[in-house]
Amino acid sequence: MKKQKWSHLYLIFIFIVLYAPIFYLMFYSFNSAGTMHGFGGFTLDYYREVFADTRLLVIVLNTFVIALLSSVIATAIGICGALAIRFMPKPVGKNSLLSLNNVLIVSPDVIIGASFLIFFTILGLKLGFTSVLVSHIAFSIPIVVLMVLPKLQEMSPTLIDAARDLGASQWQVLSKVILPYIVPGVLAGFFMALTYSLDDFAVTFFVTGNGFSTLSVEIYSRARQGISLSINALSTLIFLFTILLVIGYYFINRKNTSKTTRTGANKR
Repeated sequence: MKKQKWSHLYLIFIFIVLYAPIFYLMFYSFNSAGTMHGFGGFTLDYYREVFADTRLLVIVLNTFVIALLSSVIATAIGICGALAIRFMPKPVGKNSLLSLNNVLIVSPDVIIGASFLIFFTILGLKLGFTSVLVSHIAFSIPIVVLMVLPKLQEMSPTLIDAARDLGASQWQVLSKVILPYIVPGVLAGFFMALTYSLDDFAVTFFVTGNGFSTLSVEIYSRARQGISLSINALSTLIFLFTILLVIGYYFINRKNTSKTTRTGANKR
């Protein structure tokens, strides 16, 4: 009992350390005094300033377009990669592909960003929308693979064998058996890729060019110029949007889990 109490206290302490700076930032986004100390009164001026900034709204649009496009494309490629790893007959090839996939996960973002910068420079590709999109797709694919692969591994091979015995083609096995089963992993991969793309800074900083920017790079640029509570307001809005994404994923995953449970119960 005492051990459980200490574990709860430790967990509470970790959450305080993680969330206290965020709530501090959010609190002072409403400060009419214009500083990060000494609350002078409640105001929404900095939020109005954010929505009145046309350039910033364009950057927000760029960020979400990049995040959605890269997540959709990375999810499609990641599903193919997970299928290739799962059904590869030779263990050596399977382990090699999985290792290569995991290398991108553990590699520092600075190394990945610098590598892409050199790669695009060699190709002569102008830095901007395309370079950022390709980079985000590249670092999102391993995330999707790691989300989808466990669902494929827990899937019983008898399901596929039964479908083939009933005369299903390869496409029918994929579309009617495999894909419906791995939907929770696909959704998890998509939302993880979307979140990573939205808050990525290091890689984007290397591959973005003049005339194109994302929120993370813009916030960094503004923060270097000095304290502005419009940054707090913008960061608060991004944080709230991320929470909505997490809640949305939770309910979608819960719905799919309940559906799977009901289907299994009906079959019995």
